[in-house]
Amino acid sequence: MISKPLAVRPAVKNIRFLRRGEVVTVGNVPPERTLLELVREDLGCTGTKEGCGEGDCGACTVVLGQIEDGALRLRAVNSCIRLAHSIDGMALWTVEDLAASDGTLHPAQEAMVQCHASQCGFCTPGFVMSLFGMYENHVRQGVCITRAMAQEELSGNLCRCTGYRPILDAAQQMGRLPTRALDENTLLSKLELLAQSGYAQEHDSAYKSPRTLDALLELRAAHPAAQLVAGCTDVGLWVTKQHRQFDEIIDLTQVDELRRIDSLPGFWLIGAAVTLADAFAALVGDRPQLRAFASRFAGLPVRNAGTLGGNIANGSPIGDSMPLLIALGASVVLMSDHGRRDLPLEDLYTGYRQNVMAADEVLAFIKVPKAAPGETMKVYKISKRYDDDISAVCLAVNLHLEQGAVARASIGVGGVAATPVRARQSEAFLTGQPWTLDTVRQAMAVLRAEFSPISDMRASAAYRSEVLGSLFERYWLQSQGLQQASLESFVLDERA
Repeated sequence: MISKPLAVRPAVKNIRFLRRGEVVTVGNVPPERTLLELVREDLGCTGTKEGCGEGDCGACTVVLGQIEDGALRLRAVNSCIRLAHSIDGMALWTVEDLAASDGTLHPAQEAMVQCHASQCGFCTPGFVMSLFGMYENHVRQGVCITRAMAQEELSGNLCRCTGYRPILDAAQQMGRLPTRALDENTLLSKLELLAQSGYAQEHDSAYKSPRTLDALLELRAAHPAAQLVAGCTDVGLWVTKQHRQFDEIIDLTQVDELRRIDSLPGFWLIGAAVTLADAFAALVGDRPQLRAFASRFAGLPVRNAGTLGGNIANGSPIGDSMPLLIALGASVVLMSDHGRRDLPLEDLYTGYRQNVMAADEVLAFIKVPKAAPGETMKVYKISKRYDDDISAVCLAVNLHLEQGAVARASIGVGGVAATPVRARQSEAFLTGQPWTLDTVRQAMAVLRAEFSPISDMRASAAYRSEVLGSLFERYWLQSQGLQQASLESFVLDERA
């Protein structure tokens, strides 16, 4: 009897990162191992908790630091759905790293104590790490933390027993405590030395992390079956919930060319590896009315890790960025080692989580037209929770009005079909029509009839259809000056 030889997985390169100012090296880490597993099991830092395992509760929050445009950039991320190898060459902070050597608490910790903001304590380390990120990115830059800012940036952290008032108090209290500063110059020097020592993944490693676009395309051509990751906020769920294993992974988040946002004549060129937080910041800078919607795309730790390219390539029918981008007339650039092609975003998808990309292609860039005169852009999200939740229905409407009539219409919709879709029938009906209540009522009927949504755990088909028309009516009411029709009109009161 002849037995088959056991399959041997490709080797993995050691992970090297900074912690407490020193280089830490961890070897023999499988490509699908999560950062949470590395923190708790390999480093023994059990202050970081495992709650939901899907980036929803924030108990696992850690802070990562890396060099961006010559400066140190810190981001709070969910470690449960972050792959361990992705932090190679970065700096890592867990809740154990914040107190001074003499035991003095960091302002993020001391504020939680002073405001009595912890009860059972399970979620507390995650809140503290989000507060630490807020402290470094705002308080140390001289920015006063407002109640609304605290609520927005803590939306990715859930507390089941204490309630949020004392935690929001703690966010504001941090700025009143003695300042604690990082030694940024030393950290930058050590990160640069780590980069120069060649921490990039080897070509034959199971976890590949190319630094240039040419290297990425070469790797993709040579390894078409490898799993692409770009932030891993979806693939991480495959690991934690479906227990998938991957022989090879190609991580494109360190590709220099794909981490840029370029302002070009008439459009923004956004690299696929740009984080959702940075991509939305650019879009909001051009269209301020998108700010509230952007802040509702998951919690900040997810937006800090997830990428715009990853969200688009994943192709979830309830992915919030796609309806918005479709309504904006965005297109995508697909690249391989033998060329490139551009196509409208809505033409990327062929079915549920299926697309037209060949095995050797990657989604490299997103082209988003800049705001134009006469544009009236609004986007609406309906979900069970206001913050940190997935849409049941998403509607993005972008009409160009001229002399009281609809000159052009562009409408993107999520949650009503197997893919994100363009409402072509509704667009065709609206074009050339007078912008009146009668037109709106007819358009509501066309929009509701255009799609056949399904019923699932988030909403029934009938509810989705009804809401779709009602959201378009909300758009009309806002266009007539009734801003109370939108949740954006709600402002959280500041405490005295």
